[in-house]
Amino acid sequence: MVKGRCTKSTIYLSDVRKFLKGEHFKSYAFLGNRFINYRGREGTVFCVWAPNAEKVGVAGDFNSWDAKNHMMLKVKDSGLWWIFIEGLKEGELYKYEIHTKDRKKILKADPYAIFSEVRPNTASIVKNLPEYQWHDEEWMEKRKKTNIFETPINIYELHLGSWRRKENGELLNYREIADLLVPYVKEMGYTYVELLPLMEHPLDMSWGYQITGYFSITSRFGTPEDFMYFVDTLHQHDIGVIMDWVPGHFCKDEYGLYNFDGTPLYEYEDPFIRENHHWGTANFDVSKPGVKSFLLSNAYFWFKEYHIDGFRCDAISNMLYLNTRSGRQEVQNQVVSFLQELNRLIFTNFPNPLMIAEESSAYPLVTYPDYEGGLGFNYKWDMGWMNDTLRYMSIIPEERKWHHNLLTFSIMYTYSENFILPLSHDEVVHGKKSLLDKMPGSCEEKFANLRVLYGYMMTHPGKKLLFMGGEFGQFIEWDFKKELDWFLLDYTMHKSLHQYMKDLNQIYLSNKCLWEMDHSTEGFLWIDVHNSEQSIISYIRYAKDKKDFLVVVCNFSRVSYPIYRIGVPEFSVYKEILNSDDVKYGGRGFVNEGPIEAEKVGMHGKPYSIQIKLSHLSVVILKPEYNEVI
Repeated sequence: MVKGRCTKSTIYLSDVRKFLKGEHFKSYAFLGNRFINYRGREGTVFCVWAPNAEKVGVAGDFNSWDAKNHMMLKVKDSGLWWIFIEGLKEGELYKYEIHTKDRKKILKADPYAIFSEVRPNTASIVKNLPEYQWHDEEWMEKRKKTNIFETPINIYELHLGSWRRKENGELLNYREIADLLVPYVKEMGYTYVELLPLMEHPLDMSWGYQITGYFSITSRFGTPEDFMYFVDTLHQHDIGVIMDWVPGHFCKDEYGLYNFDGTPLYEYEDPFIRENHHWGTANFDVSKPGVKSFLLSNAYFWFKEYHIDGFRCDAISNMLYLNTRSGRQEVQNQVVSFLQELNRLIFTNFPNPLMIAEESSAYPLVTYPDYEGGLGFNYKWDMGWMNDTLRYMSIIPEERKWHHNLLTFSIMYTYSENFILPLSHDEVVHGKKSLLDKMPGSCEEKFANLRVLYGYMMTHPGKKLLFMGGEFGQFIEWDFKKELDWFLLDYTMHKSLHQYMKDLNQIYLSNKCLWEMDHSTEGFLWIDVHNSEQSIISYIRYAKDKKDFLVVVCNFSRVSYPIYRIGVPEFSVYKEILNSDDVKYGGRGFVNEGPIEAEKVGMHGKPYSIQIKLSHLSVVILKPEYNEVI
């Protein structure tokens, strides 16, 4: 057994034991490659887990891709293989040459490499973790002290390859994207960006969800140093960074994890649950200790080494429910245990991260701690709200009254979990149409419908997420092969919608009642939930100080009302702070100017009421002005 520091050249027995028990969350410190000074000699050390291989070597440009002179030493009783190659420096290309028990020879990329060739090339690259000088101390300190449940979370979801591109259509670098993204996100009023997966992947059209290099930041947009600059720059401007992470399944390309040592190593051995036929991938078997150490270490790696603030964990339902031989879907208990351990690891080591589950079933207690039987996430995408709301909005206004429950049912369960309301990339692809094109009616009505949808979303309990392009009314479906249609901002209606989203986001950020009590039943109160005949809903959002509240009225019909009366809780003067029918937003200008005085006329179970003008397909937000005398 070789002895020494695991982070430099050799392996501690204690590390091996922890790895083989599935308890190692820093296994990237001794697996993969390192350029080092080993006993006075410069070179690169390699270590890989391939327990069922007959032999393993390192092949690359330096040996004409023939590993015969660079065969690795098998570390006894561990399944690990190790070698030091003198003179091999950073930048060298390599793969592991695996000799299987059935006498085949296959070349595999390094599962722990931190950098890889630009696709379509597939080799790993010798590279140490950069000694980057971070400048985000103020952000990291702020994150420690922040109660994220009582703060505004407004997420801008984006795919780096198609947000912006160079004039010739080439991809931008991480640094170039950061310098363009920061002023835009600040101007628009978003607090976080969420990035579709940036781990190395072979196929652009997978959007990053079919991964071959879990520790390797994709080289499409630059180097690890470049991505560190990206995160650092956003943090310095008070913007958080969430990454999509795919712990459930992985790409089956020959050079990747699939049948890594000639056997199902990272995936299930049982073909009935190994093969993910829906996506053409293989499912991770997290009951295997080495796989668990791999995934836990990977999660820790992105938080620790790249300072990211959160994961949106993809396809959790697919992990929990796998088809068995009987054809039934059954909860995988080992997955439950893994997810609980994953969340314990991240919350123990990193202050106030966002661990977000994309979980589309009715699995209970997703955002509850494990000691209460939960999975341990702190947020979950509200897929029910998204599906019901988009279905409702796609119905022509005259028929919406028959589907009123699609609009109101979400409040029945919104406090059962900590929810994020997502209008994500998944809703604007594969023939589903863009958000704007989902809306019924004329061009003008499409924009009006979208404005009321956004107003409803931003005032509904729960944190917020919008996919790029939605903020200015991208009309065609998202196309990963080209940048968004920014030229649409030259057209009045798209420019007006863009301004509406800026103003709506600022209202969200500046009013505590829209986020301070997101997860408490005391933060929301219906005024009128039952007005299905007119397709109008009205409600109040409260801050902890019950004197701090907003009144919201949403009209989903084509009928305008010169006088519409609603109950209010306080005898005050009310001021309209946003009306989606304002001319500057592309509306007709049917707005409430000047003070709106409450009357001592009880209505909707409230002691007072007000009369407002309410335009068709509009949202109105009102705020009490206590300093005004009635």
